[in-house]
Amino acid sequence: MTFEMQVVSNTPLIGDEDLGSVAKKFFEQIGYLSKGSDPTIPYKIFSDFFLKHPTKAWFVDEIAAELKTSRPTVYRHLNKLKGFDILEEVQVFDEGTKQNKKAYCMRYGNFQKAWNFVEAHIKVAVENYGKTVEHLQKLLEEQRKGLNE
Repeated sequence: MTFEMQVVSNTPLIGDEDLGSVAKKFFEQIGYLSKGSDPTIPYKIFSDFFLKHPTKAWFVDEIAAELKTSRPTVYRHLNKLKGFDILEEVQVFDEGTKQNKKAYCMRYGNFQKAWNFVEAHIKVAVENYGKTVEHLQKLLEEQRKGLNE
């Protein structure tokens, strides 16, 4: 899965003491919640399931039933969180079906530890941008050199 995240320099949200307010603002900053669209479902998926219960593995059907929404809607938001590498896919034995099923949980059962993966992805992305800029500069210099000959 491709890593994709909005990266913008923002003031840390450390002055706000309301968990919901900080989480919503943060989720908007990183691009998980889209501005202008209803944030209810994606917010609840991450906050109510993964932030509040970081060590539990959740089945998609479980989340969809509790939020009274469709499986495709849940998958769309889970895939975005997986793309950040905050969540991981695990196999869990389902007592109802007596089979192993795919479930999702917070990486390491801890948001701060999971965030280390995000930072590693950002570092690689910025390094790759730097390599492209270096290559562009080289091409520009070669082109200028060719025009001057």
